Amino acid sequence: MNFNDFILALSKIKNIPLPAEASQFKMSPPFRKELLDRNKEVIKNAKKAGVMALFYPDTEHQTRFALILRKTYNGVHSAQIGFPGGKLEPDDDSLEHAAVRETYEEIGVPEHHIEVLRQLTQVYIPPSNFYVQPFIGIVRDTPNFKKQDEEVEEIVEVQLNHFIDDNNIISKKVETSYSVKIDVPAFKLNDHIVWGATAMMLSEIKDMLKELL
Repeated sequence: MNFNDFILALSKIKNIPLPAEASQFKMSPPFRKELLDRNKEVIKNAKKAGVMALFYPDTEHQTRFALILRKTYNGVHSAQIGFPGGKLEPDDDSLEHAAVRETYEEIGVPEHHIEVLRQLTQVYIPPSNFYVQPFIGIVRDTPNFKKQDEEVEEIVEVQLNHFIDDNNIISKKVETSYSVKIDVPAFKLNDHIVWGATAMMLSEIKDMLKELL
């Protein structure tokens, strides 16, 4: 989709209600409710993070957004696809600032180039005990990406038309903490499989965009 047309449609995004959990639930793993029930006490002290769904024009002025493939490391989010962003630090004055700052640090888009359009519905992530606050933002010019080599394996540039195509929703088998494999809904984007919290956030974004486009 041409970026100018996308920007015109996106100008109305602040005026529509958030689809919220009804949308997130479409891409939620079936064991999510059980995990939330088991973590009720832990959730009370959850850490906070902000992430950015950053849309921009590519060199042909078509609309894309950026995801990242995290490095392989000894942690719960090793080698996973997610949005640029990270935890709220003491120097951050808000979760929005954390999302913008981390987007700069992880993919090299200057903070003053990012226009934040809307806060979305937060998502709790049981394995790392984080409440993640997503935001939709735009950059009006083609970014000159620079990945943070210590944390980011690859910047994944997803075409908007590819993302909103329902044919790219699939099922993936994952192993639960009980060593039982179970089917979960997922997006297949640029040959990467995206599931869990990131897929839930993407589901809300997709439903909002489909209402506007």
